[in-house]
Amino acid sequence: MTDGKLQFNTSRPHPWHGLSVGPDAPSVVHAFIEITPFDVVKYEIDKHSGYLRVDRPQRSSSVPPALYGFVPRTYCGTRVAALSPKSTRGDGDPLDICVLTERPVSRSEILMDARVLGGIQMVDGGEADDKIVAVLPSDPVYGGAREISDLPRSLVDRLVHYFASYKAMPGEENKVAIAGIYGASEARSVVVAAMDDYAELLARR
Repeated sequence: MTDGKLQFNTSRPHPWHGLSVGPDAPSVVHAFIEITPFDVVKYEIDKHSGYLRVDRPQRSSSVPPALYGFVPRTYCGTRVAALSPKSTRGDGDPLDICVLTERPVSRSEILMDARVLGGIQMVDGGEADDKIVAVLPSDPVYGGAREISDLPRSLVDRLVHYFASYKAMPGEENKVAIAGIYGASEARSVVVAAMDDYAELLARR
């Protein structure tokens, strides 16, 4: 409500293209949540419609240890890949983000603010597939964190283990590798690179 006038979108905005990157990017971004720690099915945004699509049942027994989604108006292209020395290209998706909260959130397809603390440099089949690690700024337990080192090491280890193993199945080659963990400054650089890659993607339309 502004000056007594009701302001709203007359149609549902596309979560990737129609939402803003965040209130104070690259430090505080928006996270559109696709998967919760309660999900045993992999949901993913349908890039055409903007609705959640069932991608696949989780093949392994592990479940996501945090809220998991993406940052709107970002894209993992050449600039993101350049920050990942063991990658040959970006994965062509919005930038992934994990958001930690003390209270369990069981709903997906929600939008939340997320303070960027660091990231996990993941390489999937040669593609840069970084996972930004963030916290809900208003969270009473984790909200004061500013660096990934402020989090309990066990939480970070859990995230790393999940992404290192969530595609691994007996008898199959695991194409996922964790190249490292980085702090808030580098994570903000990754967010900026993904924002710039997205701007270039739009310019090519």
